[in-house]
Amino acid sequence: MTGTFTASPEHMQLALVQAQHAWDLGEVPVGAVVVRDGEVIATGYNQPIGKHDPTAHAEIMALRAAAGILGNYRLPGCELYVTLEPCVMCAGAMMHARLARVVYGAADPKTGACGSVLNLFAQEQLNHHTELVGGVMADACGQMLKSFFSERREQLKQERLQRQAIAHAHANAHSIDDEAND
Repeated sequence: MTGTFTASPEHMQLALVQAQHAWDLGEVPVGAVVVRDGEVIATGYNQPIGKHDPTAHAEIMALRAAAGILGNYRLPGCELYVTLEPCVMCAGAMMHARLARVVYGAADPKTGACGSVLNLFAQEQLNHHTELVGGVMADACGQMLKSFFSERREQLKQERLQRQAIAHAHANAHSIDDEAND
C-alpha cells in the first residue's frame, strides 16, 4: 500500500483491550487486531501458557481468526495492530498472510523482529514486503507491560517471603521439639 497512512488510535486501543484479556488470564499482556478497510475483522491476545502452545501469541491468534472469518489464509489488504513489536515467528506468519501493514505499539528490545533486534520485513530476498508503522501509543502499550512485570515480580517476592517464613517456623518448631526431648 502506498500513500499517506495514519494509524488508528482506536484500533490500537482495541488491541490494548485484548492485551488486558491476556493479563486477566496471567499471560503476558499483548493484544492484536486485524483490520480491513477500517473494519475490525478479528482480534487476539496472548495465550501460550493457558493453551500450552508456544505459537499462541496475540498476532497468531488474530491471524488465525481473521483467516477463518475471511475463508482464506492470505489476508491481502489487511492490517494488523499489535501492542508489542512482533517476534520472528509472528513476523513470518504476517508475511505469509500477505498483510499490507503491521502497526505496533511498544518496541521489543529482546525479541523484536521489526527493527529492534532485526527487521525481517526489510529483507529484500523475501518475496512479500509488509509496511511497518511502529510506536503507535507506545507509552500506553509499554506501560501495560511494565506494570504487568512489576506486579509479577512483587507476587514472586511475596511468595518467596511466605516460603521463607514457613521454613523458619518449621525450623523453630523442630528446635523447640528437640529442646523438649533433651
